[in-house]
Amino acid sequence: MDAGILGYGLYLPYYRIKISEIALIWGKNPGDIERSLGISEKTVASFDEDAVTMAYQASLMALARADISANSIEAVMVGSESHPYAVNPTSTILGEFLGVKNAYLATDLEFACKAGTTAMISLSGLISGRMISTALAVGSDCAQAKPHDILEYTASSGAAAFILGRKEKSIAEILAVTSYSSDTPDFWRRDGVRFPTHGGRFTGEPAYFSHVESCGKMLLEKSGFKPADFRFCVLHMPNGKFPREAAKRLGFTKEQYRTSMIVEEIGNPYTASSLIGLAAVLDKAKSGDLIFLVSYGSGAGSDGLILRVTAKINKKSRESSFQQQKSGKKYISYTDYLKFRGKI
Repeated sequence: MDAGILGYGLYLPYYRIKISEIALIWGKNPGDIERSLGISEKTVASFDEDAVTMAYQASLMALARADISANSIEAVMVGSESHPYAVNPTSTILGEFLGVKNAYLATDLEFACKAGTTAMISLSGLISGRMISTALAVGSDCAQAKPHDILEYTASSGAAAFILGRKEKSIAEILAVTSYSSDTPDFWRRDGVRFPTHGGRFTGEPAYFSHVESCGKMLLEKSGFKPADFRFCVLHMPNGKFPREAAKRLGFTKEQYRTSMIVEEIGNPYTASSLIGLAAVLDKAKSGDLIFLVSYGSGAGSDGLILRVTAKINKKSRESSFQQQKSGKKYISYTDYLKFRGKI
């Protein structure tokens, strides 16, 4: 492909809630919950934050790192499960806030937690086909979960944004992409229903593992690479256990996925999950490193991308990285959590 990443950014809300705080409210053993899910705390969007405001913050950072003006953006695609409006695109609001000129393609995407990677693949195709030269792909979510549901321990908030362009200008060129899809309803939310419903254990083997493994194997076969060729492995992280097991099944080691395992300390920000994992990896990546990425979206599907880091990454500032944003935080009570998310 003739496309790659020119710059990237992420945004983590300042507020956090400990998993133990939620567990104690419902009379659960905090240690059991943390060990079961592999998560200790999660990010919580404040009452004045949503998918648009987080996407905006992440996009500002991406533009700064790419060292380009918003006027050069020719397409904006935003993936989210929590678009603020049912009818009124997030992508045009974001474009307006950023100062993108009117001559751009604006699209909202929604495919559970993989809409952001779908945006990256779609825009990379437009760039490789010489229809556009520069684009913005974003994954942003204020994930919702019904109180006392297992998802309440994991559903979090965050955003990641990527400026895409020609590979000769990129900090990471896209070498191969693939997707794997099926009608597997492991997680859903009907129109007008506030909280999602899920299939419990059905979300594991026939859903997450089947799609991530199948997509990952297709990606390796298509590219000709072996797991040992990669420095980093990034998978969608619905909890702390699934990606570890999937990585092991695909042949990757703990050392390869360690850097991307952001779920332990921020939870699962849905569409932004694997993309924030990618951002955390790019914070540490060096020229020549290969990155293996497979997302997952319920319903169900996975996208796969292989990226190779270029020498241009050494010229980019990586301040306000994942580690820095992860450290800037304030813990809140369960009552404040409910207030922030509009549940009381």
